[in-house]
Amino acid sequence: MELSSPEPLLRLGAFLICLALLAAAEAAAPRRRPAIGRRPRWAGNFGLVVVDTALVRALPFLSAVAVAGLAETRGWGLLQAVGPLPAWVAIAASIVLLDLAIYLQHVLFHALPALWRLHRVHHTDLDLDVTTGVRFHPVEILLSAGIRVGVVGILGAPIAGVIAFEILLNAGSLFSHANLRLPERADRLLRMVIVTPDMHRVHHSIDGAERDRNFGFTLSWWDGLFGTYHAQPRQGHDDMELGVAGFAGRDALGLGHLLIQPLLRERATVCGTAPHATLTGGRHGGDGARSRT
Repeated sequence: MELSSPEPLLRLGAFLICLALLAAAEAAAPRRRPAIGRRPRWAGNFGLVVVDTALVRALPFLSAVAVAGLAETRGWGLLQAVGPLPAWVAIAASIVLLDLAIYLQHVLFHALPALWRLHRVHHTDLDLDVTTGVRFHPVEILLSAGIRVGVVGILGAPIAGVIAFEILLNAGSLFSHANLRLPERADRLLRMVIVTPDMHRVHHSIDGAERDRNFGFTLSWWDGLFGTYHAQPRQGHDDMELGVAGFAGRDALGLGHLLIQPLLRERATVCGTAPHATLTGGRHGGDGARSRT
C-alpha cells in the first residue's frame, strides 16, 4: 500500500463514528447498571488502543490490505484460482470467510493456555461497554494481524473485500460489546445474522462454561453451526457476573497492569476468600480453557 492510501483514514473515520454513536446509545438506553465509572476503565482500554495502533502501523508487513493488493497483482489465492468472479461475489465471499477465520481464531485463543493469557486481558474488564470491544493486549493484536495476513493471502481476497471486512469487524466488535438495551424482538431478529450485545455478553460471564460459548464477533452463524451457541446467561443479564476470577480489583484497570497481565495467574479461592492474581512462570496455573472459573 502506498503512503497516500486513504484506507487508514477510511477505517479510522468509520471507527470513530461507530464509537461515538454507540457510546451515545449506551448512555440513552443502558442494558446494565455499571459496577464502576467509565473513567477508570476507559483510561486503560483506550491506552491499549493507542499502543496497539502504534505497533501495527510500525509493522507494515502486517497490513492485510497490502497483502490483498499483492495477491491481486500476482494472482495468488483460492478466489483467484477459481476464476474471474464478479466483484460483489469476491467481496462477499471474502467477508464471510474472513469472519469464519476470526471465529476459529477466537476459539483457539480460549483453548490454548498461552494464548488465553493474552486474550484474558480482554475478558478481565469489570464492566462491558463499547470500549471493551477494543481492549486487547498488543501481543494478541500482532498475532491476530499475522493470522489475517495469512488468511488474506491464502484466499486471494480483493482489496475492497478486506477493507470492508476490517470496517465491519471493528464495528461488530464495538456493537457486540456495547452496554445497549435492544427490544427483545429486535435482538431475536438481529442475532439470526449478526452478534448482538446480549448474545455476546454471555461470552463475558465469569462462569467458564458460559465463557466458552458465543465466540462470534460479527456474524452469528458460526456458533450455531459449530455447536457453541448459548442463548442466555443462567443468572440473567442483570445479575450475571462479568470478568475472570482473580481479576476483580480496580488495580487491574490501569494500562501498565493490563500490559503485564499475561504474566499473572489466578490463585484459587482459599477459605472463602476471593481469588487474586499472582505472578507465575508456570504454564497456565489453573487458567486453562475449561477451568477458568
